[in-house]
Amino acid sequence: MSERSLSRLQLHDLHLAQGGRTVLEHVDGDIKPGAITALIGANGAGKSTLIQAIMGELRPTSGEVVCTVDKARRAWLPQQLALDLTFPMSVEELVMTGSWPSHGALKGYCAAHYRKGRDIMARLGISHLAHRPLGELSGGQRQRALIGRTLMQEAALLLLDEPFANVDSETVDVLIPIFRQMADDGMTLIVVLHDMDHLRRLADEVLMLNGGRGRWLAPSALNHQHHASAQIVPFTIGGRHAGTA
Repeated sequence: MSERSLSRLQLHDLHLAQGGRTVLEHVDGDIKPGAITALIGANGAGKSTLIQAIMGELRPTSGEVVCTVDKARRAWLPQQLALDLTFPMSVEELVMTGSWPSHGALKGYCAAHYRKGRDIMARLGISHLAHRPLGELSGGQRQRALIGRTLMQEAALLLLDEPFANVDSETVDVLIPIFRQMADDGMTLIVVLHDMDHLRRLADEVLMLNGGRGRWLAPSALNHQHHASAQIVPFTIGGRHAGTA
C-alpha cells in the first residue's frame, strides 16, 4: 500500500464540548494525504471546535482523533483577525518563522533557510514586500505572507480557516493553485469555506456540520444544489436542513 493511500487523520465517534455544552457528536471521518476537505457549516456549527480538536488543543468528551502527523508538522492558519498587526515584523521575518517548529526559535537561520524563504516569497508574488512591516500590508498581501510561513514549515497537515476572507481576487487566483499543488505533493488540507466557487475549485470532499452532527458529501452534491448561487446557502439534503457556512 502506498504512503499516499494511508490515512493520516481519523475521527472516531467524536464528541466535543465547549464550556460544558456539547457542540458536536458522533463525528466520523477518514482523511488521507493528497486530499482537500472543505469544512462548511453555519456560525456556531462547530468548525473551530473541530479544528481545535484536530490540532490537539481540545480534548474530546468521548471518541478520539487519531492523527499520525507529528505536532511540529501540523499547521493552523487562523482568520487574519487573529494576527497582531502591531507586532514589529516584516514579511520575510514572518515567513522565516515557519522553520521554528523543526529548527527552533532561538537558532539563527542558515543560507539554505534564506534561499528557501526567498523562493517561497517569489512563488507567492511577494518578493517586493520582503521588508515591509505586516501592518502596512493589504489583506491579500498578509494572507500570502501567512501561507509563506506555512510553506516554510513544510507541514503535512494544514488547516485553513476561511483563507479567502477579506482578500482580493488576484490573491485567490494565486493561492488556489498553490493549495492544489500542496495536495498533489501529498499534504492533507482541511479548509473552512463559505463560497461555492472556491469550494468548486478546491474541494475533493466536503464535511458539513449541522445540528451537532457531521455529514460527508461529494462537492458535486453541493454544486447540483447551488448551481445558481455564489454562496453556500441553506438547503435540505437527506431530509435534514443544512446551514450556511
